[in-house]
Amino acid sequence: MLRSSNPVLSRKDAFTPGAPERQAYNGPQNQSYQSYDYGQTAAYGEAVPGATVDQQPGPGRMTLDDVITKTAVLIGVVVLSAALAWFLVPDALTYPVLIAAALGGVVISFVVALRRKMNPALVGVYAVVEGVFVGLLSSVFESFYPGLVVSAVFASMIAFAVTLAAYKFVGVRIRGLVAKVTVVATIAFAIAMLANFGLSFLGINLGLRAGITGPVGLLPILVSGIAVVLCVLNLFLDFQYIDDGIRMGAPAKESWRAAFGLMVTLVWMYVELLRILSYFRR
Repeated sequence: MLRSSNPVLSRKDAFTPGAPERQAYNGPQNQSYQSYDYGQTAAYGEAVPGATVDQQPGPGRMTLDDVITKTAVLIGVVVLSAALAWFLVPDALTYPVLIAAALGGVVISFVVALRRKMNPALVGVYAVVEGVFVGLLSSVFESFYPGLVVSAVFASMIAFAVTLAAYKFVGVRIRGLVAKVTVVATIAFAIAMLANFGLSFLGINLGLRAGITGPVGLLPILVSGIAVVLCVLNLFLDFQYIDDGIRMGAPAKESWRAAFGLMVTLVWMYVELLRILSYFRR
């Protein structure tokens, strides 16, 4: 069974048929739902193959409007926190707070992803911490490359819009080997970046990331390019699994998990575009 590379959306109790939470919600009569093949994708508005009437999206179930609304709320919290951090954190504390926010964001994201039940308050805390990280990182880059933040924001919006349009109107789907490679590559990339970050405190430079200023080699550009491609592929997978979750009758509270997963991918895309655009400004 195919799983999303996003650790939030790949939780068994999030969008996977046969999970305990889903069984409790739908009741013991839901045998046809549990046998549904998660790899299938029905056309928009069609019934899930093999599902009974009570298994279709309805009251108490996750809807696309819920996901959109909650994603917008979380992104708004990130933007507001980023703006406050940009203007209120003193220059002398920028780097310490930036590092603390980066580490805090990693820890909270793992806690959210590993929890069986979704906690909207914890998701909100993550949005605030991630906003502080994004705001301070943006302020540092902007101080060296004026106008870079605006360019990165527009590039992220365009990439998201094009990916969504390709998914919704062109019918692009990530399946089979490509999906599996995306999962493995995303996990490997995350491990490599965490290792690179940790080793940097020991004075060891793997060359995967370039500094904020100074010359840039080919490897950092290649790494950021790969990251942007992975972000786009993960967006496709996020869309697919959210779509499947809605059609399989995921509980309404799972819209917070879906929104959180999208926020993680979008913030990652912005940070990578910010980096790669700065490389070409040097």
